[in-house]
Amino acid sequence: MEVASDVVIFLVRSVLMLFLIFVLLRVLLQVARADFYNPISQAIVKVTNPLLKPLRRIIPGFGGLDMAGILLAVLIQILAIIILLALRGLGMPPIANIIAWGGLGLIALILDIYWIAVLVSIVASFIAPYSDHPALTLIRQVTEPVLAPWRRLLPAMGGLDLSPILFFLALGVCEILLYSAARSIGVPGSLVLGF
Repeated sequence: MEVASDVVIFLVRSVLMLFLIFVLLRVLLQVARADFYNPISQAIVKVTNPLLKPLRRIIPGFGGLDMAGILLAVLIQILAIIILLALRGLGMPPIANIIAWGGLGLIALILDIYWIAVLVSIVASFIAPYSDHPALTLIRQVTEPVLAPWRRLLPAMGGLDLSPILFFLALGVCEILLYSAARSIGVPGSLVLGF
């Protein structure tokens, strides 16, 4: 029976994680002002619209941030934690703990998204530097805002872009601080999406 419950937990966690990634990607695409008409952007919009559209009627954007998208991501994370706690047969901790765990999990997931996107961008720059594939175009648009500040710190290196190295170092420091904070508040890793 334990195997069946592990399978159910795995499937529930995977589906919730996938939807949460789509919601976070939509928020990050809006922050980066990525091409809305890109086919991948359109797919993300279609997947997230059923839950995001009603929230947008109530919660407006603020300062270029999609507050409805951020709230939806937080709600999905909280719901995932509650469902996974119930499936594991664990008691409910205080709601403040769940909110704190969820927030840290979202930050960890955003860092993972950027880590993967920058890595794919680096590989693509060697394999297909002039490709206009929709996925690569979108990745370049999303990573440009996080890499541009690091490019300004480094002098031109004759066509070699070393800004991702500085970005990965900063990301590593952020992850160490994040995991330290998660340990200090007792985040149960397997129950929080992103950890």
